[in-house]
Amino acid sequence: MLGVRRVATSHFQKWQLEEISFQAKDGRALAGRLHLPGTEPRFAVVLHGGIGFPASFYADFALWLARTHDVAVLTYDYRDFGRSGSGSLSRSATCLSHWAIDDQSGALTYLAGRFPSVPLRVIGHSLGGQWLAFHDDIAKVDRVVAVASGPTHWRDHPQSSFARILAFWWLLGPLAVTLFGYLPGRRLGFGADIPGGVYWEWRHLCRQRDYHRAFWGTEYPVPGLDRAKFKLAMVAVEDDPLVSPAIAGKLASYYPAAKAGLTLLRPIQLALASIGHAGAFTRKRKACWPWLVAPLLD
Repeated sequence: MLGVRRVATSHFQKWQLEEISFQAKDGRALAGRLHLPGTEPRFAVVLHGGIGFPASFYADFALWLARTHDVAVLTYDYRDFGRSGSGSLSRSATCLSHWAIDDQSGALTYLAGRFPSVPLRVIGHSLGGQWLAFHDDIAKVDRVVAVASGPTHWRDHPQSSFARILAFWWLLGPLAVTLFGYLPGRRLGFGADIPGGVYWEWRHLCRQRDYHRAFWGTEYPVPGLDRAKFKLAMVAVEDDPLVSPAIAGKLASYYPAAKAGLTLLRPIQLALASIGHAGAFTRKRKACWPWLVAPLLD
């Protein structure tokens, strides 16, 4: 642990917020926030975010989880992104696997050390649920909720989004990254700005039918599949244009030792007009929140 600073406390001492810094697996310093209940937490959960979603995006959900269920919740930003940014993105050497292996593993290790006497759990959004078997302390995790997460091949997207996908992977995306040295997602309408290396590796993997499994033992370490024995709840979203329910269900094959089950969130059943790829974490769609945490509580 590199540092801790308490930045907020509720009037009734029912929750606390700490700004922290901790080390990724390779020693890189990362910025995070720890949402704490006013009592000893029932368990501790790390929330691994999706590509292009800063920790602040998950803040409302994390606070609700901490206050409502007496849980310690860690949110954080990947290197060269959000509050873990360190200069110009055009000079960043960060790749997707730095985020998925080194940063995520470091966050889990930090939380395991901070709360060694309570159960350790994971919520992974999109990218956040795809690489768990590579993490050093994954054997300590007993439950995982993977939201809108799966090994996506570019051809698996619905036909209605093909024009946007083709532009992202073969036209505007490569052109912009080559020109600027990073993906200017805000300018292009693709979300947040991200390092060029993250984009290129993401593109490379989404062109493989086996996603990162095609490179185990070569480009990436061999994952600890026998250590990933957690109970896995895969939460798919019916109207997700990026990770369909069918793709989300494929995630189970990446964790053969896990006990996996699939839950489908349908907007109509929750009285919502839409949910989408990331909407389940937003306050406007907080009707989804009990469905995201139920697998951690049962």
